[in-house]
Amino acid sequence: MSKFFKHDLALVESDMVGEGTRIWAFAHVMKGSIIGKNCNIGDHCFIESGAVVGNEVTIKNGVSVWDKVIIEDSVFIGPNVALTNDLFPRSRNQEWEVVQTLIKIGASIGANSTIICGIEIGEYSMIGAGSVVSRSISPYTLVYGNPAEFKAYICQCTNKLIFEKKDESTCSICGKKYVKSSGIVNYAPGNQ
Repeated sequence: MSKFFKHDLALVESDMVGEGTRIWAFAHVMKGSIIGKNCNIGDHCFIESGAVVGNEVTIKNGVSVWDKVIIEDSVFIGPNVALTNDLFPRSRNQEWEVVQTLIKIGASIGANSTIICGIEIGEYSMIGAGSVVSRSISPYTLVYGNPAEFKAYICQCTNKLIFEKKDESTCSICGKKYVKSSGIVNYAPGNQ
């Protein structure tokens, strides 16, 4: 008996689906894909062979996760997000090359965004709805638009970070501390 939930109208061919995961109606999970524990895969999703989905990931309705797309733990992918894996698509191209995309831990991608392959979405970054992302996104940043552009630094709790000191910030909501070096924000050592 499987330890994940599969709706009667879902097709799950993979034997690598983690405990506590829920896969809803009309989703198709191909053999050779990997889905971690406690994920929620919405209606009409497609997970291709070679795709990797971490633990506690939410993939809302109408999302296709292609070969070489790697989604780390605790990522949120909004409805109808378009992920890609081919930079130069042509029908029946025998020489096509699959290109990897990495979505790091805790990132959130808003509804109807398009993610061009070959990039990295940084940890705990947030992409606003309807954005077109064609280059890598730094950790702890909010971006949106077409093309997606930097708007603010954000905490894991999504509160805007203010760097009053040149390279340090403490979230006014949750108290987490961050450091910034060369425009890149990271979780400060010693946080609890």
